[in-house]
Amino acid sequence: MDTAYLIETVIKIVVILLVFSALAGIGTYFERKVLAFMQRRLGPMNVGPYGLLQVAADGIKLFTKEDIIPANVVTRIFKIAPVITAATAFLAAAAIPFLPQFTLFGYTVHPIVADVNIGILYILGIMGVGLYGPLLGGMASANKFALLSAARAAAVFISYEVVTGLSILAPIMMVGSLSLIDFNNYQAGGIGDWIIWSQPVAFILFWIAAFAETGRTPFHLIANDHEIIDGFGTEYSGMRWGLFFIGEYANMFFISFVIPLLFLGGYGDGSFLGALALLGKMAFFFFFFLWTRAAWPDIRPDQLMWLCWKVLMPLAVINVVITGFVMMF
Repeated sequence: MDTAYLIETVIKIVVILLVFSALAGIGTYFERKVLAFMQRRLGPMNVGPYGLLQVAADGIKLFTKEDIIPANVVTRIFKIAPVITAATAFLAAAAIPFLPQFTLFGYTVHPIVADVNIGILYILGIMGVGLYGPLLGGMASANKFALLSAARAAAVFISYEVVTGLSILAPIMMVGSLSLIDFNNYQAGGIGDWIIWSQPVAFILFWIAAFAETGRTPFHLIANDHEIIDGFGTEYSGMRWGLFFIGEYANMFFISFVIPLLFLGGYGDGSFLGALALLGKMAFFFFFFLWTRAAWPDIRPDQLMWLCWKVLMPLAVINVVITGFVMMF
């Protein structure tokens, strides 16, 4: 293996881990500020100017808080579950091109860890494995609320994985590739080439499924604070709870990159403005996750299942069939 390629890959992995772990904490600050603004409150204000150091204070608290392992839990599984959640979130990032390639000190940098030709399939597979974090955490806990949350996690994730896969199938038929870079290149001709114009149903279905995949409002049923305490995380403390939290926010950032890469032109022709445009699109989708939490109520589990199996999945199948007929004729 080329030594330069190996060093570049290691650096990219370290940068992704450090940047998105930090962004998970910064994301909570923005979420609290956005929710406060929409609810006519101030949000964090006491630690640092405008509460900016609240992120550091929360991080110190998580790292120094006592790690409590309750007496009746299945200890080994209880300990490994948060690691699975955080690890799968970051593993999914390996196939995401965060920026176009650029040259630094005469060396061409490719801001993607592995441009595999089955990138989308890889991401969907890793997202499916992410189910085991909350599932095992809830089942290993000696708490009925956590167990109920684990059962909900299995129902929600499995259901909406079906919608996610079917919704993206029609765009894959058009592009003829599972690589996110190929998806970007397919739309590089400009805004008129964006897949959203030819696949608006797929875009809406994938976007809705993204809320379920990340467990965000209005599908915040996995750890529904006002109904089942903190769900699968009820008995966790310290940095083990923090790993669940990092995994959730990292997933939000990663899915906010994937949606514009699939449907909204990605970074376009690879210019500097294209890179800024991709970051702007990502910021909008991340903001939309926060916006919905302030504006929408959570729906009931039966409503969630009804929406998936009786509305979204049939729509996704119909969209795939219509796309196939259009491509044939």
